Amino acid sequence: MQIQVIKSKIHRVKVTGADLNYIGSITIDETLLEASNIIEGEKVSIVNINNGERFETYAIKGIKNSGEITLNGPAARKVQKDDIIIIISYATLDFEEAKTFKPWIIFPNENDNSLT
Repeated sequence: MQIQVIKSKIHRVKVTGADLNYIGSITIDETLLEASNIIEGEKVSIVNINNGERFETYAIKGIKNSGEITLNGPAARKVQKDDIIIIISYATLDFEEAKTFKPWIIFPNENDNSLT
């Protein structure tokens, strides 16, 4: 049997922009992608702490150490600049493997989205 488990989480980052006219996705600072083990193109779930919205999109790489968290395309309607969000990705694992799997969870600074 296989189950879905949390693979990666970027916990409580500040939205730095919302670009309705971009083709879609969420742009995430490359440093945060690397630290959370999320790759470009990976499906992610977004939870907006400010308004309770939950939705899915895919990750694209932003400029390293920029702190950028920009929702693009239709997802831009679900956030406002300065909202606090959680970004989560999942993996499908064998049930026994899932029991010992340890996800990558990071806690950036909410003020500037840095890891310091």
